[in-house]
Amino acid sequence: MSTAARADDSLDPEAFRSGVRAWLDANFPRSLKGRAQLALELDVTGPEAADFNAWKAAMGSKGWGTPTWPAEYGGGGLSKEQAKILSQEMARAGAFNPIGGMGVMMFGPTLLEYGSEEQKQEHIPAICRGEIRWCQGYSEPGAGSDLASLQTFAEDKGDHYIVNGQKTWTSGGQWADKCFALVRTDKSKKHEGITFLLIDMTTPGVTTKPIRLISGASPFCETFFDNVVVPKTNRVGKEGEGWTIGKRLLQHERTNLVGAGAGLNSSKSLPDLAKQYVGTDQNGKLRDADLRARIAMFEMKWRAFLQTARRVADESKSGNGVSVASSILKIAGTKFGQERSELSLEIMGMQGLGWEGEGFSPDELRTTRGWLGGKATTIYGGSTEIQNNVIAKRILGMLDHQ
Repeated sequence: MSTAARADDSLDPEAFRSGVRAWLDANFPRSLKGRAQLALELDVTGPEAADFNAWKAAMGSKGWGTPTWPAEYGGGGLSKEQAKILSQEMARAGAFNPIGGMGVMMFGPTLLEYGSEEQKQEHIPAICRGEIRWCQGYSEPGAGSDLASLQTFAEDKGDHYIVNGQKTWTSGGQWADKCFALVRTDKSKKHEGITFLLIDMTTPGVTTKPIRLISGASPFCETFFDNVVVPKTNRVGKEGEGWTIGKRLLQHERTNLVGAGAGLNSSKSLPDLAKQYVGTDQNGKLRDADLRARIAMFEMKWRAFLQTARRVADESKSGNGVSVASSILKIAGTKFGQERSELSLEIMGMQGLGWEGEGFSPDELRTTRGWLGGKATTIYGGSTEIQNNVIAKRILGMLDHQ
């Protein structure tokens, strides 16, 4: 378990800020300044690998990769105000959080709410240190938007289950150490027959087959379970509670997908990108007045959205938990990400058509492939159509009428 100490809420904010600044100055490698994209890579290699690994270890041991998670499980134990100060000071230093993934985004918060004490002690510290990769076993070939129709079956064998079935669109399944999955334990009930299980991906009978996407990447898999033995100690909650737990996890997922694709497929802001490819007039303004206006409009909408997303995130950390507002954020955030990608390619002109080969920079190729990959963001994590249904029923109070 992490040795991170519980935060002292009585500590003067400015004293805490000074301590954070001193720690960052001592621990954050200057070679990584402004290199936040490294946190998205599966394995960091090359000359920055040693510094990245050292930074990850430092943040993990401090618990600041998961700053507001309980210190007794390896988190930072910070208050909301302290976490905000940490974020501000990291931005000042050009630092970034090297610890993420599905363990942080989805599974960890859900386990903190629904898991047993033994499960929290077993799994949360490794997530806080960034040592374990998790994947999500939800969708199936015949159970996508209607997830509750899933058929992967876990047969009760006393102290363990035997799991058989197939999952699809398993993000990172070929690299994951463990999987949190929804399985059926009762075929006579739909929602009430679903259970939440944790499956070790190294267990005999688990196989994965990567799916190649239009972007050229293979981040998703088909995952097969063939007589896989899963101890009952790996069940979160009771049998039949999986649908409730699984929906809660999806709220965490949607909240963390709000910025999917936005700003991650290019190392430059839209204004800087436009200055590079379109150029400026004698007054330093973009030559294309229409493009200038559209970029300004996008930046205003995006920043307003980020303020809303941060407010919702703060409310969830205050003890209220994530809410159905995550569905609104999911719709808006993914659409903004797609809009940004479209603008980026328009700005780059012919240089935005590159797929591979000479004549295109790595950033240009990454932007083009990111535009293609971003088309899926309004589908995965709950399609826009499903989110509209959630909003209509749970926020607007609209009910189906027969």
